[in-house]
Amino acid sequence: MSKKIMIVDDALFMRMMIRNILTKNGYDVIAEAENGAVAVEKYKNTNPDLVIMDITMPEVDGIEAVRMIKKIDKEAKIIMCSAMGQREMVFESLQAGARDFILKPFQAERVLDAVKKATSY
Repeated sequence: MSKKIMIVDDALFMRMMIRNILTKNGYDVIAEAENGAVAVEKYKNTNPDLVIMDITMPEVDGIEAVRMIKKIDKEAKIIMCSAMGQREMVFESLQAGARDFILKPFQAERVLDAVKKATSY
């Protein structure tokens, strides 16, 4: 059975890039969200196996969204996306409960490796 994944990024182009990488490799993208507030609501309704979340977004950022999702489901599996130079934010997101992070611009192999690791435990 393929893993169900939700993609959260305020940039439609980034969501499309991740979706293409995942669907070409047998993953099922069941939801997308453009900010953390929408992501939390969609998480409740879709219960994905994994969330791939951008850090910097309007309304509710990725770090706060991780905290909110972890309150709903302490077993939630979340990978953060980050641009270069956001090392402190990446560390903060890992402390909030994210399992891994991937750097933008995305490399397909790194995305798939992070997804495989996060969904295998």
